[in-house]
Amino acid sequence: MIFDTIKKALGGGKKTMLVSSPMKGEVLPLAKSSDPVHQEEMLGKGALIVPSEGKVFAPFKGKAVMVFETGHALGLVSEDGVELLIHVGLDTVKLNGKYFTAHVKDNQEINEGDLLLEFDMEGIKSEGYLIESPIIVTNTGDYKSINTAAEGGVEKNDRLLEII
Repeated sequence: MIFDTIKKALGGGKKTMLVSSPMKGEVLPLAKSSDPVHQEEMLGKGALIVPSEGKVFAPFKGKAVMVFETGHALGLVSEDGVELLIHVGLDTVKLNGKYFTAHVKDNQEINEGDLLLEFDMEGIKSEGYLIESPIIVTNTGDYKSINTAAEGGVEKNDRLLEII
């Protein structure tokens, strides 16, 4: 029994979970975000992607638990319990759905690689919005560590985050 307590305290017995990149683009640390909320990891730890293609794919097998009405963001939960927020651009909620097409609905099962959302990058930029996209583990406190496993350019389904 004491060994179980020590093992738990040291993070032993927990497996490493991987979150794949939901989009093609350039990975940056959240600290490089133009938004102080993301810079300071107020919503959780994760990574920032500057997309080079207007598509968001499922980064793991699980469920789309919240598809924002405006299509600018998705809340996902993996089979392992990782809660992930994918937010396309900054302040893009103000576009009221313009330039966004969701391909999933609330509580829909998803498989890694499924197309979840499409967005018009040039249209968003033409309205004056940044397309940098935070990918955030919103239940960060449930884990010992969340590390970015990629840097520079990523393709969809490349390793993005390692969670222990």
